[in-house]
Amino acid sequence: MKVSYRETIRKSYTQRTKFKKQSGGHGQYGEVEILFEPTKDYSQSYIFKEKVFGGAVPKAYFPAVEKGLIESVKEGVIGHYPVLGIQATLLDGSYHSVDSSEQAFKTATMMCFKEAMKHLDPCLLEPYVILNIYIDEEYLGDLMSHVNKKRGKVLETDSLDDGLIKLVCRIPQVEILEFAIDLRSITQGQGLYDYHFDGYEIVNDDLVERLLKK
Repeated sequence: MKVSYRETIRKSYTQRTKFKKQSGGHGQYGEVEILFEPTKDYSQSYIFKEKVFGGAVPKAYFPAVEKGLIESVKEGVIGHYPVLGIQATLLDGSYHSVDSSEQAFKTATMMCFKEAMKHLDPCLLEPYVILNIYIDEEYLGDLMSHVNKKRGKVLETDSLDDGLIKLVCRIPQVEILEFAIDLRSITQGQGLYDYHFDGYEIVNDDLVERLLKK
């Protein structure tokens, strides 16, 4: 089982960045001012908006700015995982009638993102799963205790036929990497389980290093 971590941001920040390169003939020029904000919606990596007035950045370059954003969110700064839950709003910038190009604005955006991340309080996201455990009633207390120790939460318990109990939990995926072994040990080989993905949650800062090592 592979744990798919992600990254996000916790603060908002406006960054202005200029990319300028001169190398004979036409140069490269693009400047962007972008407001980065957390959306707390981890079902998508980014939302791109623009609020540019007066043609400071021509509309023709908006797609290039978004392309720069698409490239940027592929890799965060904590564990180099993809970034989720960011809104980027292009507010302002500047261009050169000769030296500006799509590539220049794409590069300027990528530089802007990298600089802004220093101020956005980036953090790690970990996947959570819904874990369904099927056990004899006599093992219920031990399993509930085990789930709590693993940073999980028991959502409900249902009585099934033949004295079986269904235990429904929400738990970090990393904490069930060895669950088959744990369950076999607790129930003397009698328990069954299944699980499915249930979204991402921010990891407490004091746990990040331990989880990345794990």
